[in-house]
Amino acid sequence: MMKERFVELAYIDRLAVLTLNRPQSFNALNKEMLEQILEALDEVKKSPADFLVLKGKGKVFSAGGDIKMMTVPETGELFSDIMETIGNVILTLYTMPQLTVAAIHGSAAGLGLSMALACDHVIAEETAKIAMNFIGIALIPDGGAHYFLKERLGVHQAKHIIWNGEVLSGAEAKRIGMIDEAIADAEQAVQQKLEEWRRKPVLAMKETKQLYIQQTVSELQHVLKVETKGQAKMRDTKDHREGIQAFLEKRFPAFAGR
Repeated sequence: MMKERFVELAYIDRLAVLTLNRPQSFNALNKEMLEQILEALDEVKKSPADFLVLKGKGKVFSAGGDIKMMTVPETGELFSDIMETIGNVILTLYTMPQLTVAAIHGSAAGLGLSMALACDHVIAEETAKIAMNFIGIALIPDGGAHYFLKERLGVHQAKHIIWNGEVLSGAEAKRIGMIDEAIADAEQAVQQKLEEWRRKPVLAMKETKQLYIQQTVSELQHVLKVETKGQAKMRDTKDHREGIQAFLEKRFPAFAGR
Protein backbone atom coordinates (compact mmCIF):
# COMPACT_ATOMS: atom_id res chain seq x y z
CA MET A 1 0.00 0.00 0.00
CA MET A 2 1.33 3.42 -0.98
CA LYS A 3 1.64 5.77 1.96
CA GLU A 4 -0.33 8.99 1.81
CA ARG A 5 1.68 11.95 0.62
CA PHE A 6 1.40 14.94 2.93
CA VAL A 7 3.95 17.04 1.03
CA GLU A 8 4.15 18.18 -2.59
CA LEU A 9 7.49 19.22 -4.07
CA ALA A 10 7.85 20.94 -7.42
CA TYR A 11 10.72 22.62 -9.27
CA ILE A 12 10.32 25.59 -11.60
CA ASP A 13 13.57 26.84 -13.11
CA ARG A 14 15.68 28.03 -10.12
CA LEU A 15 12.82 27.62 -7.65
CA ALA A 16 11.69 24.75 -5.43
CA VAL A 17 8.15 24.88 -4.00
CA LEU A 18 7.32 22.73 -0.97
CA THR A 19 3.58 22.59 -0.28
CA LEU A 20 2.12 21.22 2.95
CA ASN A 21 -0.58 18.88 1.67
CA ARG A 22 -2.92 17.84 4.46
CA PRO A 23 -5.68 20.37 3.85
CA GLN A 24 -8.46 18.27 5.39
CA SER A 25 -6.60 18.61 8.73
CA PHE A 26 -5.57 22.24 8.15
CA ASN A 27 -2.03 21.02 7.48
CA ALA A 28 -1.63 19.91 11.10
CA LEU A 29 1.81 18.37 11.48
CA ASN A 30 1.84 14.71 12.53
CA LYS A 31 4.84 12.38 12.67
CA GLU A 32 4.43 11.08 9.12
CA MET A 33 4.08 14.57 7.67
CA LEU A 34 7.14 15.85 9.54
CA GLU A 35 9.17 12.91 8.21
CA GLN A 36 8.02 13.70 4.66
CA ILE A 37 8.86 17.39 5.08
CA LEU A 38 12.37 16.42 6.23
CA GLU A 39 12.77 14.09 3.26
CA ALA A 40 11.68 16.85 0.84
CA LEU A 41 13.98 19.44 2.45
CA ASP A 42 16.93 17.06 2.17
CA GLU A 43 16.17 16.65 -1.53
CA VAL A 44 15.93 20.41 -2.12
CA LYS A 45 19.13 20.98 -0.14
CA LYS A 46 21.05 18.82 -2.65
CA SER A 47 19.33 20.33 -5.70
CA PRO A 48 20.64 23.20 -7.87
CA ALA A 49 17.65 25.37 -6.91
CA ASP A 50 18.50 28.84 -5.62
CA PHE A 51 15.20 29.51 -3.85
CA LEU A 52 12.66 27.59 -1.78
CA VAL A 53 9.05 28.62 -1.10
CA LEU A 54 7.22 26.95 1.77
CA LYS A 55 3.42 27.17 1.54
CA GLY A 56 0.26 25.33 2.57
CA LYS A 57 -2.58 23.85 0.53
CA GLY A 58 -6.19 24.54 1.43
CA LYS A 59 -7.56 27.18 3.77
CA VAL A 60 -4.48 27.70 5.98
CA PHE A 61 -0.70 27.50 6.03
CA SER A 62 -0.59 25.19 9.08
CA ALA A 63 -2.59 24.76 12.27
CA GLY A 64 0.55 23.53 14.04
CA GLY A 65 1.23 20.18 15.67
CA ASP A 66 -1.53 17.61 15.29
CA ILE A 67 -3.54 17.60 18.52
CA LYS A 68 -4.20 13.86 17.98
CA MET A 69 -0.54 13.17 18.73
CA MET A 70 -1.13 14.58 22.21
CA THR A 71 -4.23 12.50 22.98
CA VAL A 72 -2.60 9.12 22.35
CA PRO A 73 -0.52 7.66 25.20
CA GLU A 74 3.07 7.46 24.07
CA THR A 75 6.31 6.09 25.34
CA GLY A 76 9.24 8.30 26.15
CA GLU A 77 10.98 6.81 23.13
CA LEU A 78 8.18 7.87 20.76
CA PHE A 79 8.14 11.40 22.20
CA SER A 80 11.91 11.65 21.78
CA ASP A 81 11.61 10.40 18.20
CA ILE A 82 8.98 13.03 17.33
CA MET A 83 10.98 15.84 18.95
CA GLU A 84 14.13 14.72 17.16
CA THR A 85 12.28 14.83 13.84
CA ILE A 86 10.97 18.32 14.62
CA GLY A 87 14.50 19.43 15.46
CA ASN A 88 15.89 17.96 12.24
CA VAL A 89 13.19 19.67 10.16
CA ILE A 90 13.91 23.05 11.74
CA LEU A 91 17.70 22.74 11.54
CA THR A 92 17.56 21.60 7.92
CA LEU A 93 15.22 24.43 6.95
CA TYR A 94 17.29 27.02 8.83
CA THR A 95 20.58 25.89 7.24
CA MET A 96 19.33 25.43 3.67
CA PRO A 97 21.83 26.74 1.12
CA GLN A 98 18.81 28.11 -0.77
CA LEU A 99 17.17 31.44 0.11
CA THR A 100 13.84 30.51 1.70
CA VAL A 101 10.43 32.19 1.83
CA ALA A 102 7.41 31.20 3.92
CA ALA A 103 4.05 32.22 2.43
CA ILE A 104 1.37 32.32 5.15
CA HIS A 105 -2.29 32.42 4.22
CA GLY A 106 -5.27 31.74 6.46
CA SER A 107 -3.38 31.00 9.64
CA ALA A 108 -0.07 29.78 11.04
CA ALA A 109 -0.01 28.51 14.60
CA GLY A 110 2.32 26.74 17.02
CA LEU A 111 4.81 24.46 15.31
CA GLY A 112 3.57 25.65 11.91
CA LEU A 113 4.57 29.19 12.84
CA SER A 114 7.93 27.96 14.16
CA MET A 115 8.58 26.37 10.79
CA ALA A 116 7.69 29.58 8.95
CA LEU A 117 10.00 31.61 11.21
CA ALA A 118 12.88 29.28 10.32
CA CYS A 119 12.77 30.75 6.80
CA ASP A 120 14.82 33.72 5.61
CA HIS A 121 11.77 35.79 4.67
CA VAL A 122 8.23 35.47 6.05
CA ILE A 123 5.25 36.86 4.14
CA ALA A 124 1.67 36.71 5.43
CA GLU A 125 -1.72 37.93 4.33
CA GLU A 126 -2.71 41.03 6.31
CA THR A 127 -5.74 39.17 7.66
CA ALA A 128 -3.96 35.88 8.40
CA LYS A 129 -4.19 34.63 11.99
CA ILE A 130 -0.76 34.16 13.56
CA ALA A 131 -0.35 32.61 17.00
CA MET A 132 2.33 31.01 19.16
CA ASN A 133 -0.47 29.37 21.10
CA PHE A 134 1.18 26.54 23.06
CA ILE A 135 0.17 28.23 26.32
CA GLY A 136 -3.47 27.30 25.69
CA ILE A 137 -2.65 23.64 26.28
CA ALA A 138 -0.02 24.33 28.97
CA LEU A 139 2.98 23.59 26.79
CA ILE A 140 6.01 25.64 25.77
CA PRO A 141 6.78 26.51 22.15
CA ASP A 142 8.99 24.08 20.27
CA GLY A 143 10.53 23.93 16.82
CA GLY A 144 13.09 26.54 17.87
CA ALA A 145 10.38 29.15 18.50
CA HIS A 146 12.17 30.54 21.56
CA TYR A 147 15.23 31.21 19.40
CA PHE A 148 13.36 32.69 16.41
CA LEU A 149 11.15 34.97 18.50
CA LYS A 150 14.13 36.21 20.50
CA GLU A 151 16.03 36.98 17.28
CA ARG A 152 13.11 38.88 15.78
CA LEU A 153 11.58 40.53 18.85
CA GLY A 154 14.10 40.47 21.69
CA VAL A 155 13.78 38.42 24.88
CA HIS A 156 11.26 40.65 26.70
CA GLN A 157 8.72 40.87 23.91
CA ALA A 158 9.23 37.21 22.97
CA LYS A 159 8.33 36.14 26.53
CA HIS A 160 5.09 38.11 26.45
CA ILE A 161 4.12 36.82 23.01
CA ILE A 162 4.59 33.26 24.33
CA TRP A 163 2.85 33.88 27.66
CA ASN A 164 -0.14 35.69 26.13
CA GLY A 165 -0.65 33.20 23.30
CA GLU A 166 -2.84 35.77 21.59
CA VAL A 167 -3.84 35.59 17.95
CA LEU A 168 -2.28 38.36 15.87
CA SER A 169 -3.29 39.42 12.39
CA GLY A 170 -0.62 39.35 9.71
CA ALA A 171 -0.60 43.16 9.83
CA GLU A 172 -0.05 43.15 13.62
CA ALA A 173 2.71 40.53 13.33
CA LYS A 174 4.47 42.72 10.75
CA ARG A 175 4.08 45.83 12.91
CA ILE A 176 5.90 44.25 15.87
CA GLY A 177 8.58 42.67 13.67
CA MET A 178 7.57 39.01 13.96
CA ILE A 179 7.28 38.65 10.18
CA ASP A 180 8.77 40.54 7.24
CA GLU A 181 5.77 41.43 5.06
CA ALA A 182 2.00 41.63 5.44
CA ILE A 183 0.05 42.14 2.25
CA ALA A 184 -3.38 41.44 0.81
CA ASP A 185 -2.10 38.82 -1.64
CA ALA A 186 0.71 36.70 -0.18
CA GLU A 187 1.15 34.74 -3.41
CA GLN A 188 1.78 37.93 -5.38
CA ALA A 189 4.21 39.20 -2.73
CA VAL A 190 6.17 35.94 -2.94
CA GLN A 191 6.52 36.32 -6.71
CA GLN A 192 7.69 39.91 -6.28
CA LYS A 193 10.31 38.84 -3.71
CA LEU A 194 11.55 36.05 -5.98
CA GLU A 195 11.83 38.44 -8.92
CA GLU A 196 13.81 40.84 -6.73
CA TRP A 197 16.17 38.05 -5.64
CA ARG A 198 16.60 36.73 -9.19
CA ARG A 199 17.98 40.13 -10.23
CA LYS A 200 20.61 40.03 -7.47
CA PRO A 201 23.98 38.19 -7.20
CA VAL A 202 22.50 35.21 -5.38
CA LEU A 203 25.89 33.59 -4.68
CA ALA A 204 26.87 36.61 -2.58
CA MET A 205 23.52 36.46 -0.76
CA LYS A 206 24.01 32.76 -0.03
CA GLU A 207 27.51 33.43 1.29
CA THR A 208 26.15 36.01 3.75
CA LYS A 209 23.49 33.52 4.84
CA GLN A 210 26.12 30.83 5.50
CA LEU A 211 28.23 33.28 7.48
CA TYR A 212 25.34 33.97 9.83
CA ILE A 213 24.41 30.30 10.05
CA GLN A 214 27.93 29.44 11.20
CA GLN A 215 27.62 32.04 13.98
CA THR A 216 24.15 31.07 15.19
CA VAL A 217 23.38 27.42 14.49
CA SER A 218 24.92 26.18 17.74
CA GLU A 219 22.52 28.40 19.72
CA LEU A 220 19.54 27.07 17.76
CA GLN A 221 20.69 23.50 18.40
CA HIS A 222 20.94 24.26 22.11
CA VAL A 223 17.45 25.81 22.17
CA LEU A 224 15.97 22.78 20.40
CA LYS A 225 17.57 20.50 22.99
CA VAL A 226 16.31 22.58 25.93
CA GLU A 227 12.84 22.86 24.39
CA THR A 228 12.67 19.05 24.18
CA LYS A 229 13.50 18.71 27.88
CA GLY A 230 11.05 21.43 28.85
CA GLN A 231 8.28 20.01 26.69
CA ALA A 232 8.72 16.57 28.26
CA LYS A 233 8.21 18.15 31.70
CA MET A 234 5.15 20.12 30.60
CA ARG A 235 3.48 17.09 28.98
CA ASP A 236 3.50 15.39 32.38
CA THR A 237 1.56 18.17 34.15
CA LYS A 238 -2.08 18.24 35.23
CA ASP A 239 -2.44 21.57 33.46
CA HIS A 240 -1.49 20.03 30.12
CA ARG A 241 -4.01 17.22 30.53
CA GLU A 242 -6.66 19.82 31.43
CA GLY A 243 -5.68 21.95 28.42
CA ILE A 244 -6.09 19.04 26.01
CA GLN A 245 -9.39 17.99 27.58
CA ALA A 246 -10.73 21.54 27.42
CA PHE A 247 -9.68 21.82 23.77
CA LEU A 248 -11.49 18.61 22.88
CA GLU A 249 -14.57 19.70 24.83
CA LYS A 250 -14.45 23.19 23.29
CA ARG A 251 -14.38 25.00 26.64
CA PHE A 252 -12.00 27.27 28.54
CA PRO A 253 -9.42 25.34 30.56
CA ALA A 254 -9.30 25.59 34.34
CA PHE A 255 -5.57 25.64 35.02
CA ALA A 256 -4.29 25.13 38.55
CA GLY A 257 -0.56 25.63 38.14
CA ARG A 258 0.12 21.93 38.65
